[in-house]
Amino acid sequence: MGQSSWSLPWVDGEGLVSATATAYAPGLTVTAFTRHRVRRVLPISGEVRVAVGDLVGARDVVAQTFIPGDITPLNLSKLLSLPPEEVPGCMLKKEGEPVAAGDVLARTKGIFGRFKQDYVSTVSGTVESISGVTGLVIVRGAPLPVGVKAYLAGRVVEVLPGEGCVIDAPVALVQGIFGVGGEAFGTLKMACAEHDQELSADLITHDMSGCVVVGGARMTLQAIDRARSIGAVAIVSGGLDDADLEKFLGYNLGVAITGSEKLGITVIVTEGFGEIAMAKRTFSLLATHDRADVAVNGTTQIRAGVIRPEIVIPLDRDAIGGPQSEGAGSVLRIGTPVRVIRDPYFGVLGTVTALPAEPHILESGSRARVLEVTFESGQGVIIPRANVEIIEG
Repeated sequence: MGQSSWSLPWVDGEGLVSATATAYAPGLTVTAFTRHRVRRVLPISGEVRVAVGDLVGARDVVAQTFIPGDITPLNLSKLLSLPPEEVPGCMLKKEGEPVAAGDVLARTKGIFGRFKQDYVSTVSGTVESISGVTGLVIVRGAPLPVGVKAYLAGRVVEVLPGEGCVIDAPVALVQGIFGVGGEAFGTLKMACAEHDQELSADLITHDMSGCVVVGGARMTLQAIDRARSIGAVAIVSGGLDDADLEKFLGYNLGVAITGSEKLGITVIVTEGFGEIAMAKRTFSLLATHDRADVAVNGTTQIRAGVIRPEIVIPLDRDAIGGPQSEGAGSVLRIGTPVRVIRDPYFGVLGTVTALPAEPHILESGSRARVLEVTFESGQGVIIPRANVEIIEG
């Protein structure tokens, strides 16, 4: 994450050794224009349904495959009171043959051709295996279709045979600090008039169904519940109380990667936890695109292989020029506003008050470049430089 570049010491005219240092830290990307590229791939090999040069919409399926269906083990030895070795001879369906719920799957030979007993299948699928050792018959369900959507409305610039494709487009892009829930698509709808206005439940209206709702400062738990109940696909705001997040999820999230939650709505926080207003620049950019079709993704990973939640706003396909990706990384200085991105202060905002030149020995025993941050509460802490990001705008 963070990195530092040092110049070699030099000797001045009085024979004194001096050194200059420049420390860099990452920041969230908030830009009115950038070229955005996404790689869309299947979990297993399948069919790619687009070609290089194709224009695709966010909801278009660009690749599809089928994953094997679920298996159902049937203990016919027990169900028909037979020795396991007699099960294969009683089967009316052989390996590889289809079976439907209600079909007679097996029939005993009976006694003198009488008193035969049938087993009627309760599941549909294909007979995958019949064992004369265990008496088990495995029925596999129908293959399950899996499609990958484009996510980004743009142009296909590369096809990955049997896997998927790469899509490129000019976009406005806003990254958040934290999110839960996966990909969603909808119309961006501003709910707050100002960047520091709390997003409360009374601001969520029925016409926001199918929308990505954007607030200002802290979003309340009641607002999230209200947005989900009226059918909003996502809700975005500056802050969120960590206790409200835990209540919404029903468990303590910890530090795992997010994005796979089945919540019925995607939630994205742009600034941090608590009573935090959305940055003016971020709010203004989103407000500029009110009622635009957007794609959002709440997936977040803070540790190795950083993944940020994002709001992607496709621009005119012929758009060129414009300011490029602001906030990808900036210089740390005394007075720089930063956000902590590691526990135990994750999401807390503060200001850099010191940049010690020498590496510091951490509680773990390792040595690292550190900085001193004073939080808005007045508390001062010393933490590794890699544990912060610069707040832009």
